[in-house]
Amino acid sequence: FFFLSPGSPYQPVIEALGNYPQKKFYNVSKLGGANPLLCFTLDTLPYSIRVLFESSIRNCDGFLVKETDAMNILDWKRNQNNVEVPFCPARVVLQDFTGIPAMVDFAAMREAVRNAGGDPVKVNPACPTGLTVDHSLQIDFSKCAIQNAPNPGGGDPQKPMAKLSPLKAQPRKLPCRGQTGCKGPCSTADSSRHSGQFSAQIENTPILCPFHLQPVAEPETVLKNQEMEFGRNRERLQFFKWSSKVFKNISIIPPETGMAHQVNLEYLSRVVFEVKDFLYPDSVVGTDSHTTMVNGLGILGWGVGGIETEAVMLGMPVTLTLPEVVGCELTGAASPLATSIDIVLSITKHLRQADVAGKFVEFFGSGVSQLSVADRTTIANMCPEYGAFLSFFPVDNVTLKHLKHTGFDKAKLEVMEAYLKAVKLFRNYESSSREPEYSQVVQINLSSIIPYVSGPKRSQDRVAVNNMKSDFQACLNEKSGVKGFQVAVEKQNDIVPVQYEGNEYKLSHGCIVIAAVISCTNNCNPSVMLAAGLLAKKAVEAGLVVKPYIRTSLSPGSGMVTHYLSSSGVLPYLSKLGFEVVGYGCSTCVGNTAPLPEAIRNAIKQGDLIACGVLSGTKNFEGRLCDCVRANYLASPPLVVAYAIAGNVRIDFETEPLGTGFNGKNIYLRDIWPTRRELHTVEEECVISSMFKELKEKMEKGNKRWNLLEAPESTLFPWDLKSTYIRCPSFFDKLAKEPVSPQPIENAHVLLYLGDSVTTDHISPAGSIARSSAAAKYLTSKGLTPREFNSYGARRGNDAVMTRGTFANIKLLNKFIGKPAPKTIHFPSGQTLDVFEAAELYQKEGIPVIILAGKKYGLGSSRDWAAKGPFLLGVKAVLAESYEKVHKSQLIGIGIAPLQFLPGENPSTLGLTGREQFSILFPPELSPRMTLDIKTSTGKVFSVIALFENDMEITLYKCGGSLNFVARRFL
Repeated sequence: FFFLSPGSPYQPVIEALGNYPQKKFYNVSKLGGANPLLCFTLDTLPYSIRVLFESSIRNCDGFLVKETDAMNILDWKRNQNNVEVPFCPARVVLQDFTGIPAMVDFAAMREAVRNAGGDPVKVNPACPTGLTVDHSLQIDFSKCAIQNAPNPGGGDPQKPMAKLSPLKAQPRKLPCRGQTGCKGPCSTADSSRHSGQFSAQIENTPILCPFHLQPVAEPETVLKNQEMEFGRNRERLQFFKWSSKVFKNISIIPPETGMAHQVNLEYLSRVVFEVKDFLYPDSVVGTDSHTTMVNGLGILGWGVGGIETEAVMLGMPVTLTLPEVVGCELTGAASPLATSIDIVLSITKHLRQADVAGKFVEFFGSGVSQLSVADRTTIANMCPEYGAFLSFFPVDNVTLKHLKHTGFDKAKLEVMEAYLKAVKLFRNYESSSREPEYSQVVQINLSSIIPYVSGPKRSQDRVAVNNMKSDFQACLNEKSGVKGFQVAVEKQNDIVPVQYEGNEYKLSHGCIVIAAVISCTNNCNPSVMLAAGLLAKKAVEAGLVVKPYIRTSLSPGSGMVTHYLSSSGVLPYLSKLGFEVVGYGCSTCVGNTAPLPEAIRNAIKQGDLIACGVLSGTKNFEGRLCDCVRANYLASPPLVVAYAIAGNVRIDFETEPLGTGFNGKNIYLRDIWPTRRELHTVEEECVISSMFKELKEKMEKGNKRWNLLEAPESTLFPWDLKSTYIRCPSFFDKLAKEPVSPQPIENAHVLLYLGDSVTTDHISPAGSIARSSAAAKYLTSKGLTPREFNSYGARRGNDAVMTRGTFANIKLLNKFIGKPAPKTIHFPSGQTLDVFEAAELYQKEGIPVIILAGKKYGLGSSRDWAAKGPFLLGVKAVLAESYEKVHKSQLIGIGIAPLQFLPGENPSTLGLTGREQFSILFPPELSPRMTLDIKTSTGKVFSVIALFENDMEITLYKCGGSLNFVARRFL
């Protein structure tokens, strides 16, 4: 279905691809503009809308996707914000919390199909599905990271080494090749910074522990946490292992491999699908909030709820209202000193101010080619920051170059480029072709983006780097306060000579005594850390040094940062300037800096100097780094290195040299600052290729625990009746070969009488399991202690737990109770019970139940159990004043009728108390938005609207929901 609809009326436009006659595709470019009544052609459509259009043409079957849907998309300009269209993504990505109920449903479907006489082997996901087990790790053990430096290069653990106390850890002593007269041996930190007498040629060194210079073993805490993860989640992991063996179209990514968005971006993304020599664009929906990252690769994708992804896995499209598309035009060239983070954050700020909430954003303009794929995916990932639905970067030459470094072979890339150009999905910035028409255009001139530092006392006080010298001078003049130091004019140029390690140095106001490169928050981006390394390399090669009294340090934040600094060959140069790896935890930011040399401290106090610290962290409060360092600036990693070389913040980088290099030549910052082209080249060729190679090796090898994990290989899953994690749900209990007419709902009681704005958080089980809850009682009956309850998220594969957790939110306000509590009244007995207990009694008595609600029922995030839970409680219909659109569709998809009061009516205006019994008769032939009559036990009759919007929703409801609709295909 998702690859090629056999009944598509557009099959005549299938043709061979240019020089690759064996490759077939839908040439949608032949359709654009064919109808003179349409105001749009394919050339004028935004690229993101073109992806929707191609999908509608390829998947048009006259039922789920109709010809009118395709034409509505092509006529996007008139239909935006007004028309809903179906979209069939090429694939799905899940993380384990949302993946477990989906795979349990597929296992249950196999069981039901077998019981109904069908072939269970045929039950598989309809489209490729990647499921990453990345949400089950809990931190049971932790230690100071400095005691157990991570394994920077990954791979198999080495033999454990003797542990070193952080207080005793010392760099290995090496024979000194530095300053004449040094008595050596000296530490690597000292020998690397003797002035002038060292070779600039440094070999790339292997990745070593920064403390004992030996290959690093996997840290004990990681091993212990992984052991706990496999122990705690063994049942779930065994079920996933079984799923990976028996289901087609599913890739299970085992624990310890990577996070869902990382795996999606670096391993699962294809850009162009090729199935049986048929080509079509990659696209994806996923339950991970970072799914939008893939739009930076030219792959249309966004996040949805678990029930939508499961529907796509079942072969159903997702629906969306044709969105507005905001074109974001990037022009100009960024300042040479502006880092990727400067650019990304500035674009994010502009988009936040442009009101792009709920809209597609699509980038174009000459400035786009300046952004690396890492920059693009970061911008796409930050959609929640500026409210966009997604941010799309069409595939261009930068994308293809990136894909080459990630392991795509040349032949595949050539086919990909030819196909994307044929269907007009390739962006060529050198072409003079017409730009798409957008709903609105936001222009961002990259030349307006300049680098900043923050300080000297507060992180919110930003200072443009080109104004740094004058701003610090103003701080000296200003009264003591949030920025000022109030230094007398006659003392502002004081110089204090100091002897240190046999040499004399001169300290003055603005002198730098602490410089720390920290991979923290935004500065964990590979490009900014690489920029610091490349700048250090050029500085060393030019003969620049950092004064030895400056406390320099490098805290990579993770072993991976050390890995790419080493693999790119820049780590030794950072070390040569004194930026040695000190550990893998919070250090300088939180004041964990070694004391300054006593001579330096005395000189600062003697001259009452305003000494400075520069770091790439997040906090710079006065005195935080050291009590004698009163001015602290936050800067990007390369600027930290630059200021360390300069030795003072009172420098104008444009007009003043950083220092003197070999042969007495003045070296300016512009001479050693890496260009964006240099940076992108190293990033792509060293970092990206290394990271992708490592991930692919992990995928191919798996990990020892996963490989050794035993799991059944039977076609049907052998359900363990004692299991409290995995249980066969009852969604298919009434599966029959032929759907029956909608059954009447007779004499139903109201399970809950709710007010306005009941959210999916109120409905769906989430968080920890309260000890007094129905779920806790169930788990206790199975012999578990409260310590073993785990969370609802971990037990999403057990419908008995999840059903008991439905409407168990302590903030649920049921009008029958009159106060927030997960309680209701069982009217036949008059008892006040937990919602589940009351529903269980109704089911035993054969009494159907409904829910009364006010406006905006089902508001909030999409949650699959917000529909599944009520269904298993026996809810046959919800009667509300209005619905959140997505949740209403989910109710239909599970087999619950969404009914709506007529405009101006509600329970109060109709005189309903909720204590009545309700009878609803459905006609044999339903039609969209049909009016139905409801009769109560008091004799009142009133009309409601059955909120089925189209024939597909009516069919799904008649079949008992999408699960049963799909299951019948296999009978």
